[in-house]
Amino acid sequence: MMASETRVYLLDVEGTVAPLTLVTEQLFPYARRYFESFLRESLSESNLDMREGSVLWDVMMLTLERIQEQDPDAPSLDPTGSKNDPGVVSMSPALAIPIILRYVFWLMDCDRKSTALKSLQGKIWKTGFERGALKGTLFPDVPEAFARWPKAAKVAIYSSGSVEAQQLLFRYSTHGDLTPLISGYFDTRIGAKSEGASYAAIAAHFGVAPSEVLFFSDAVRELDAARDAGCGTRLVIREGNAPVEDAHGHTAISGLASL
Repeated sequence: MMASETRVYLLDVEGTVAPLTLVTEQLFPYARRYFESFLRESLSESNLDMREGSVLWDVMMLTLERIQEQDPDAPSLDPTGSKNDPGVVSMSPALAIPIILRYVFWLMDCDRKSTALKSLQGKIWKTGFERGALKGTLFPDVPEAFARWPKAAKVAIYSSGSVEAQQLLFRYSTHGDLTPLISGYFDTRIGAKSEGASYAAIAAHFGVAPSEVLFFSDAVRELDAARDAGCGTRLVIREGNAPVEDAHGHTAISGLASL
């Protein structure tokens, strides 16, 4: 796919526009450090908001996820240790929070792409970004590319991190607020990054053919899925990324300056 044919530049975050250390050395440790105090404040007896998008809603989704996946290695959300996992939402916060934390930390240690977990992390990171404790570290070629591309096409982000977390990353980036340059954000609510249907859905969102979407990622399996959907692909090779032994035919680039 030639750049002139591209109508949507779709980009992964980790290893593509931001170094892997942003997550491993900043975001994950920050979330882990404040998860307990965040839950205790958000799930107090006087603050049990059950609306979609609330903290309690995310906890309910964690419970549902645990029941549906039936992973024998995952910690139970039932204090009796039952594998039926009826959930923790009916328990008092004092009893529920240690059980929730055990499951949340297990998900983080396994790097599971849990939509509910990502939503909770995003809420914790929001405070960190707003207080200046966190900054969205981006590669230096990113802001220039984002400023250049919208003249001919749209820029969009697709990450396993929640949409809310993505917006914070680019609003509080090391290069200033880049959100005016970005036309869309997508997370696992639109589908897994390893499934071609997700990329087709993103193309449909913008009203373009998949062939008019150019997807950038450091993960070959994601690029394979995008190509299966008909999208163009670029394998991004950045310092600090894991070595790629087989690119599966995807064009490799070392940055965004040449596009």
